Amino acid sequence: MKIAQKTLNYVKSITAQTISNAGSGHTGTALGASSIMLALFKDHYNFDVADTDFINRDRLVISSGHACPLYYTLLSMFGFDVSIQDLKELRKYGSRTPGHPEYGQTSGVEVTTGALGQGVANAVGLAVASSIMAERFNSVGFPIINNYTYCLAGDGCLMEGVAMEACSLAGNLNLKNLILLYDSNEVTIDGNLNLSNRENIAKKFKAMGWAVIKVKKGNDFKSCSRAIAFAKKMNKPTLIIFKTTIGIGTDKEGTSAVHGAVLTSEEIKVFNEKLGVKESFYVPNDVRDFCMASARKGRLNHETWNQELAVYSNSNPELFKQFLQFFDRKKFEPQKFVKDEYKWAGESTKNINKYILNELAEKLPQVVGGTADVAASTGVFIDNGGNFLAGNKRGRNIHFGVREHAMAAICNGIALYDDFVPFCSAYLAFSNYMLPSIRMSAIMKLDVLYFFTHDSLLVGEDGVTHQAIEQLPQLRNIIGLNVYRPCDTNELLAGYQVALSKSGPCAFALTRQKIEEVKGTSYKDALQGGYILKPAEKEAEIVIFASGSEVPLALEVANEIKGKDVSVVSMPCMEQFEKQTPNYKNKVLQKTAKLRVAIEASNDKTWYKYIGEDGLLIGVEGYAKSGKGEEVYSKAGFNVKEIVRKISKLLEK
Repeated sequence: MKIAQKTLNYVKSITAQTISNAGSGHTGTALGASSIMLALFKDHYNFDVADTDFINRDRLVISSGHACPLYYTLLSMFGFDVSIQDLKELRKYGSRTPGHPEYGQTSGVEVTTGALGQGVANAVGLAVASSIMAERFNSVGFPIINNYTYCLAGDGCLMEGVAMEACSLAGNLNLKNLILLYDSNEVTIDGNLNLSNRENIAKKFKAMGWAVIKVKKGNDFKSCSRAIAFAKKMNKPTLIIFKTTIGIGTDKEGTSAVHGAVLTSEEIKVFNEKLGVKESFYVPNDVRDFCMASARKGRLNHETWNQELAVYSNSNPELFKQFLQFFDRKKFEPQKFVKDEYKWAGESTKNINKYILNELAEKLPQVVGGTADVAASTGVFIDNGGNFLAGNKRGRNIHFGVREHAMAAICNGIALYDDFVPFCSAYLAFSNYMLPSIRMSAIMKLDVLYFFTHDSLLVGEDGVTHQAIEQLPQLRNIIGLNVYRPCDTNELLAGYQVALSKSGPCAFALTRQKIEEVKGTSYKDALQGGYILKPAEKEAEIVIFASGSEVPLALEVANEIKGKDVSVVSMPCMEQFEKQTPNYKNKVLQKTAKLRVAIEASNDKTWYKYIGEDGLLIGVEGYAKSGKGEEVYSKAGFNVKEIVRKISKLLEK
C-alpha cells in the first residue's frame, strides 16, 4: 500500500474512532471530505506548528464546522498541539476539541464555525485583509504577503444566503487568493440535495466571476491535490467542486443516515478491517513521518520568509517601518484628538461619528470597512481612503453592496487576519439581517465596529419598516457586545475608547436627526456606561434614565417637574454599566428615590432592571405610522407634556 493511501486510511480510522468515542458527532462529512483535507495539509497548506501566528501563513476556515473531528485529527497528525488524548476528549466539557471549531480553543483553528455559511463569508474577509496587506507592503521582488485563504464548505453552506452574498462580492473584487473547497456529496440531513436545491453551482459561480474546477474523484488523494495546485495558478477566486461520497467506507455511505451517525464498536471494527487498520487511536511511524515532512516544510518556509523579510527591511526601510507599525497598535485615546468637546454640539450623532471615524482612520491604518450601500445616508466613509476594488486593493472603503449579513461576517474575517479594525454600517432597523454575524463577533471577541444610524421613530416618513423599535434590545441581548447609544460627542468618544480597548465588538446606535445640545456630559463618566448627568439638589425623589436622543427630552421633563428633587441619569451603554462596582451602580441608580423613570424610543424591557417593577417606562409599545418624524415621535408619547402627566399620575398614588 502506498504511503499516501495508508495515511488517508489512518486519517479516516482515527476520525471515525474519535466520533465513536465521543458518542456523538458527524461521521458523514468527516469521512467524505478526508481526501480533500489530507491533500490540502500534505501538499499545499502553508503553516508553522511552532508559530501558529506566523503572519504569512495560509488561513484555513472549516465552514462545514461539523467536520471538525477530521480537522482535529489532521491537526494532531501534522504536529499541531492537539494530542491523541485531546481527540479522545472530543465534545467533552472544557476540552480542546469542542463539537465545532472554536477560535482560541484549539491550536491551529483560525475561526469559530458551526452556523453554516458563516465560515465562507469569514474566508472572504480573510482574503480581503490579505489582499490589503499585499497591496500596501509588497514591493518588486519581495512578496512578503502572498498567503492563500482556503475554505472547506458543503452543500448546506452554499445554500445559506450569507455565503452566496459573500461569494458574489468576492467575485466582484477578484480575490484571487481565495480557494473554496466544495465538498459536493449532494446529501443533506433530510435527504438528497435535489429535495431542496437543483441549481448549477458551477455556472452560478462562473457568473459571479469565479474560476471553477471540477473533480469527479473527490475521494481520491491525488485528484484532490492536483486540483488545488491548479487553483493556486488562477487569477480569480476559485471554486473546486469535489464530487465525494458522504460517509465513504461505512454501510450507510451516500445516504443522509450517515450525516450524524456514530459508528458502533462493531462497525468501527469492520470499518478498520476495510482500511487495513488494526490499532486504536494509533499513528504508525511511517504515517507520522509522511505528515511531519509537511510540518518541517512549513517551518522551513517560515525561516525562509524571515530571511527574505530581513533583506526587505534593508531594501525598503520605509515600507518595513510601516509594516511593523501596522502590528503595533499603540494605546489610543479618542478624546485627545478632539480639543473642543462642544465642537459638534447640536449635530446628529451620525454626523459627529463621521468626523471622529475619519480622525481615527487618519491615525490608525488598520481601520477599513464600509456600508451596505448607505454611505451617503449613514456618513460612514473614510474621505481620503479610496475604494477597495478589484483593481485597487489599497482602498480602505469596501462597497459591500446591499448585503448586510455578509458585510458583518466579512468584517469578522478581516478582524481575524491580524490587528485590523474593521467597521461596517447600516440603518439600525436592518441590523436584524446581521444578528448571526454580530453574535459570532461577540463569541470570538473581535474588534469590529458596527455603526447603526436612523436609530428611532424620528426617521418619520420612511415608515415603520425603517423605524428601529425592537433592535436595541436584540443587540443588547447578545452577550459580549457593547451597545453605545450616545447623546453627544463625549459619549460617542467614550464608546470609541471602549471599542478600541480590545473588549470585543461594539455597536453604535446613532441619530439621523440633530440632537439638542446637552450640557454637562462627561467622556470619563460615559466610559462607565451610565452616570448622573443632572444630580439632585439633595436626595433624589425622582430619577429619570435615558439614552441617546431621549437624554435632552429627559432633561426637559426634569425641568418641568415642580416641587420634586429630580435627578437625570444618562445611560449610553448598559453593558459597560454592568461591569462597574456595586457601589458605583448603587450611587447611579439611587434606589431610595420614590419613582424611577426610563425614557427610550425602543421596546427594551431591560430598563425595568434599573427602574424596578413599579418604575415608569416610556418606551414604544407598538409599530408607529409614517409621518413627519417629530409628529410620529410625539404621537408615540415622547413629548414633555405627556411624560410629565404620567409621572404626576403615578406620584398621586
